Amino acid sequence: MAIYEIGPTRENLHGTFSAEIEPVLTIDPGDTVRFETLDAGWGLEAFPADGGDRRVFEPQDSDLDAGHALCGPVAVRGARAGQTLVVRIDELRTGTFGFNAAGGPNPSRAEPFGLSADLRLLLRWELDREQMIATNQHGHKVAMRPFLGVMGLPPAAPGHHPTAPPRVTGGNLDCKELVAGVKLYLPIAVDGALFSTGDGHAAQGDGELSGTAIECPMELAALTFDVLGDMPIEVPHALTPDAWLTFGVNEDLDEAMHQAVNAMLDLIMRLHDVDRGTALALASTVVDVRVTQVVNGVKGCHVVLGHGAIR
Repeated sequence: MAIYEIGPTRENLHGTFSAEIEPVLTIDPGDTVRFETLDAGWGLEAFPADGGDRRVFEPQDSDLDAGHALCGPVAVRGARAGQTLVVRIDELRTGTFGFNAAGGPNPSRAEPFGLSADLRLLLRWELDREQMIATNQHGHKVAMRPFLGVMGLPPAAPGHHPTAPPRVTGGNLDCKELVAGVKLYLPIAVDGALFSTGDGHAAQGDGELSGTAIECPMELAALTFDVLGDMPIEVPHALTPDAWLTFGVNEDLDEAMHQAVNAMLDLIMRLHDVDRGTALALASTVVDVRVTQVVNGVKGCHVVLGHGAIR
């Protein structure tokens, strides 16, 4: 199996999801791609201590680069619409700096939590990749648990689509469980799959309450790809060392939850050969419903079935 490398060069970067973007690389199932990504804001360096502007990647197209800085797309030979792309997360290594913010012009991320909409607080983080500790300018420390906020495929609809809202084909899922050692399963909407990634996070809580995690570049994101033709799914799934996860995305959090739970019921029926009513009753005893994020316009939910919870 081959190993490829993709860095954040102009030909490899884009800020929308679209089936119209030509792939920068075509691989075979079983191949590995080692990505290097910018942070979500296209930054080339940490924010300066004096609060001034920082250098960002240039040039940028005001329309096509309006979203997260994504590397790709990567096409997978033989991948067809209706099949499932499997993304095995082999290794993640952050850069050395990160940031997160609270407040700002979006009242949904400020005023409900008692912040003025015109207040913007910026935390600058130094990332210790040996100790896996992030430290901000005030001395606060948090444990690092790196993951990629965006891993996804374009929808079948024509045109260019913003990167902020998650979709059933993945994208800005912002799920903190998608760490190294996990497999992510994505429904393929267009032939070739056309996978893109970016939006590195050094740490994030469920919900991503301020609208930002510790946003950081990824010095290395090693991902291995496969295609399944016998596991049709309608929403993303993930397989962790501890559990199965199914996802839902919708502007209404209740609807996102229903989507995720329905996908989990399908999974329980397949894994344990039971009818839907039995699957729902079993789920009520052992499945956990969690809020993935509430800040991207389209909200996210994931439900969790621990391995061995149903025997």
